[in-house]
Amino acid sequence: MVHPAGEDGTREGRAPGDGQPRPDGPRRRPGKAAEGTAAAQADGSSKSSNAAKAAPRTTKTTKTAKTPKPSRTPKTTKATKATKTTEAAEQQPAPRRAAAKAAPKETRTARAAGAAKAAVQSVRSVKAARRDAARPPLLRTTDRLVLPQHPALHIPDTKVVLSTASVYPASTAVAFELAAKLGYDGVEVMVWNDPVSQDVDALRRLSDAHQLPILAVHAPCLLITQRVWTTDPWTKLVRARAAAEKLGASAVVVHPPFRWQRQYARDFVEGINRMAGETAVRFAVENMYPWRYRDREVLAYAPGWDVTDEEYRHFTIDLSHVATSRIDAFEMVERMGDRLAHVHLADGSGSGKDEHLIPGRGKQPCAELLEHLARTGFDGHVVLEVNTRRSASPAEREADLAEALAFTRLHLATPSRVR
Repeated sequence: MVHPAGEDGTREGRAPGDGQPRPDGPRRRPGKAAEGTAAAQADGSSKSSNAAKAAPRTTKTTKTAKTPKPSRTPKTTKATKATKTTEAAEQQPAPRRAAAKAAPKETRTARAAGAAKAAVQSVRSVKAARRDAARPPLLRTTDRLVLPQHPALHIPDTKVVLSTASVYPASTAVAFELAAKLGYDGVEVMVWNDPVSQDVDALRRLSDAHQLPILAVHAPCLLITQRVWTTDPWTKLVRARAAAEKLGASAVVVHPPFRWQRQYARDFVEGINRMAGETAVRFAVENMYPWRYRDREVLAYAPGWDVTDEEYRHFTIDLSHVATSRIDAFEMVERMGDRLAHVHLADGSGSGKDEHLIPGRGKQPCAELLEHLARTGFDGHVVLEVNTRRSASPAEREADLAEALAFTRLHLATPSRVR
């Protein structure tokens, strides 16, 4: 006969974790066993029989109550861990407690790293702002016009211009932004693969937006610009002249032809002088340099890299090209004479590479040339055409261009040597 208390189920086998076989018979909970004992005591006719049956069960229940089940130990451990976790969470600020529970460990680590990085950048920004506040502003053209007159102080009206090539590989728009921010007097546009540099309307919008005039246009004469605008070199010059006239630029910078452009090279001197006579824009032909391979020189330009050998109306002198040519800068300036209309200011070490260093960082007489221009009444533009490709960051590029501008302003205003 099955005991009524056994309706909650009967199972055979081992108790979890006890390692001992379970005795046969129905498994009873302590509560049910107590109920069964009370019922047996109430029934007088079966008192002895029921008591005898209940006695073993009571003994079993007592043993189970006294001996804790091993399975409860992990539960106690988990509870302890949960308690420790709760205590640690309560030590955190209240707003961060919910986020700490919800976010994965990787996310919390990344968030902490980002917060630390943002804090460092914020501190650096504050320090930079303090340095800028303590530093005197760079001298602009409008500021120079109101300086007090003094016999020992002479500041020429020469415009200091930034070439858009100086921010390569950054865009033409970046060059305008930096030129306006640093206080340059204008921009020379290098026409190259940047679509903005080829678009007259886009250039005019940049000029208007930054209130910065475009004072010169560099025609696309480089190897990397052989297909810009067109492949015909004369058409390039016609378009460069038209762009300069529309933008109000006073000069077009052009390189002598490559030797493989035979027909173009044959007619170049005569053609340039003819075009120069048709416009008020100056076609200023720039000195180049011999290409070198190991110990050999390659004549890459025709009629030649030394433009003073030809009768051009106007010249551009580039001091980085002078350094690469390994010739004397002042000898070339003297040969150019009053036909010198444009200056590309950059330095070089004479290593044989076209370096375009920041003025003052090489071996060229950049300071002396600027003083010479100030004394002789030079009426052209001084254009900073430097290489900032090795700048580690936009901030470093900006600092280099600011240094180049300060160097030029300083040496254009050499007081005691003015005649």
